[in-house]
Amino acid sequence: MSDVLAGLYAIVGPKGLLTDQSEMAAYAIDWRKLFPGKPLAVARPSTTAEVSAVMAFCHHHGVAVVPQGGNTGMAGGAVPDASGRELVLSLARMNHVRGIDQVGMTLEAESGVVLQTAQDAALAVNRLLPISLAAEGSATIGGVISTNAGGVNVLRYGMTRSMVLGLEVVLPDGLVVDGLRQLRKDNAGYDWKQIFIGTEGTLGIVTAAVLRLMPRPTQRVTALVSVPDPQAALDFLVLAQDNLGDTISAFELISGFSIGLVHEHFGLSCPVSAGEWYVLIEAGATISGLREAVETVFEKALGQGCVLDGAIAESVQQASDLWMLRERITESEAKESKSVKHDVSIPIPSIPQFLIDAGQALERHANGTRVNCFGHLGDGNLHYNVLIAGHDAKDINRIVHDVVDRFGGSISAEHGIGQYRVDELALRRSEPEQVLARMIKTAIDPVGLMNPGKILSRREFR
Repeated sequence: MSDVLAGLYAIVGPKGLLTDQSEMAAYAIDWRKLFPGKPLAVARPSTTAEVSAVMAFCHHHGVAVVPQGGNTGMAGGAVPDASGRELVLSLARMNHVRGIDQVGMTLEAESGVVLQTAQDAALAVNRLLPISLAAEGSATIGGVISTNAGGVNVLRYGMTRSMVLGLEVVLPDGLVVDGLRQLRKDNAGYDWKQIFIGTEGTLGIVTAAVLRLMPRPTQRVTALVSVPDPQAALDFLVLAQDNLGDTISAFELISGFSIGLVHEHFGLSCPVSAGEWYVLIEAGATISGLREAVETVFEKALGQGCVLDGAIAESVQQASDLWMLRERITESEAKESKSVKHDVSIPIPSIPQFLIDAGQALERHANGTRVNCFGHLGDGNLHYNVLIAGHDAKDINRIVHDVVDRFGGSISAEHGIGQYRVDELALRRSEPEQVLARMIKTAIDPVGLMNPGKILSRREFR
């Protein structure tokens, strides 16, 4: 065993260090299997003190560290390169919910707690942790925070950033910064925790967090409707907002092509008459009368022609079935064809024209491709995935992202940059923004050992 591995072994013990290639295999490649790597080893500390000691040791010996949560990310941000010189630091053993405050509506959890476990802990005291995404059964609190995850409830509750009240962070040199405060209002100095949310482990390691909870809705209405086109979906959104207000937690746009893929590959049937586009809407409230309000909205929408047909779930199981049509889209796409994924954010009023322009650009420059489009219409986030039919992925990226730029959008709405979009980000962010990013990175991680090659390319940061 090398001196470095022996030193790590002394810190985390036999349960905390993996060196066998077969044991490390699951930590060495991303969920989409696009970025295979080769770890020096996998450290699995069980306490913040062990994380601190590992970071101090690696900083002293010049060992790069790649933090990893549930490894469910879509951008390859949590896996090492193929050099065999980067240490994967998994937070999986730090998996305790430390406490819940029902009155203050907060939950304190370690980074390795699985999101669904935290949701269930909140539910046990009749509270809601509203961060909800397809990978919630395996994604961890640390990973969700490090990527500022979005999900289906952003329309009502905001991104993960808005749920974080306090953090405990270990810096690249091992210094522990304890900011686990439960305060809703704290204006004393820099709000430094924001620096570590959404930066994908490139500045430090989140080891624990205090998260906001919400009242648990006692009523929930889920429905699927077909609409003539994306503009009609926006008209329906305005109508729903005017009449249902902030009870709307999800407003998902789904193409007919997406629904067709789910039916073909998973046999799930759509209860609504066939259409080019669909909207999956969910509303929740703690007061009575919600279903009647939703039905009134539907009647108005049908009268205005922005909705063609619809089905309201009559039970929890039916609501789950409607959501399954949405949640199986990504898996269906994987079974269908190789694709280039785009996680873009567009100004909401511009979405219909963006879809027209992006489709026309692909027809002109990448004929034969098919678009699998779905996403969170209410917050402007579309998953615009292109089944590439033999075309070069870089060309597809350029075509789609050029249109995104034209509309003043973002090339990453919720999945992060990781390795997948690092070169695109360097091309499309202004030079002053890139200078500022490098200044922040240099100030906190001057040696450049934290998750190298993610967000900032290796050539940008030396």
